[in-house]
Amino acid sequence: MPTVDVRGIAHYYEWIRSSENSSKPVMVFVHGWGGSGKYWRSTAEAIAADFDCLLYDLRGFGRSILPQNPPVLGYRMEDYADDLALLLNALNLHRVYLNAHSMGASIATFFLNRYPERVHQAILTCNGIFEYDALAFAAFHKFGGYVVKFRYNWFLKFPFADKMFMARFLHRPIAQSDRREFLQDFLLADYAAAVGTIYTSVSKEAVETMPQEFAQLTVPTLMVSGAKDIIIPASMGRQAAALNDKIQYVELPKTAHFPMLEDQPAYLNTVREFLQVSSAVA
Repeated sequence: MPTVDVRGIAHYYEWIRSSENSSKPVMVFVHGWGGSGKYWRSTAEAIAADFDCLLYDLRGFGRSILPQNPPVLGYRMEDYADDLALLLNALNLHRVYLNAHSMGASIATFFLNRYPERVHQAILTCNGIFEYDALAFAAFHKFGGYVVKFRYNWFLKFPFADKMFMARFLHRPIAQSDRREFLQDFLLADYAAAVGTIYTSVSKEAVETMPQEFAQLTVPTLMVSGAKDIIIPASMGRQAAALNDKIQYVELPKTAHFPMLEDQPAYLNTVREFLQVSSAVA
């Protein structure tokens, strides 16, 4: 299992290329909360003719497992953005394309503003601006903490457990293998990382900070929302895109929080059109 050390944590990564000796532009994929790079594989495989695709697992998620006595590191989105910069350094990657989803897109937004010279173009999928509601946020944190605390591997033995778990994330069905992998990743996620990122990604500070981050972007960016998304509603993506003319906004109908899996052809067409148009402008 290939890993690279980033601040004392072995980060899992994998390449998806059309050939071993490829030297195409590199696209890096960043997954969302509770998941891993696994659910990006089909997207990466579909564009491997044009890009060498790098998938990796965020610290404490997927196969980037924290040791028994991990170094003291933060769980803010900025901390994970710095992790990404160090990972690229370790792999000797200087400038890349970026495709990030959900919480990963928040991490990517901080990365774009901290290291704009390292990104050609970026795609942010299912992200946007939250409105602060103290009671709703407190309830979300409490519920999220319970959900993370009471996880058991025997959930996987229940018939249709994966389907029930993913129901609120989806509008269209996706492959059972994708559903099961996401449930497995959720069950394996490190408790401190899972809870820590709940508190930092959905917080009063994030509500106050993210609009500024979106407004400051200088890298050409595509914002993709699922029209039926109830996790991060499309209206939040529209609000973010309206803050900056560097952000191109596209809303995919009949998809929810995983448009890249729910309607891959539409998602890929949207991404390809953005990359072609932006390249022509540049």
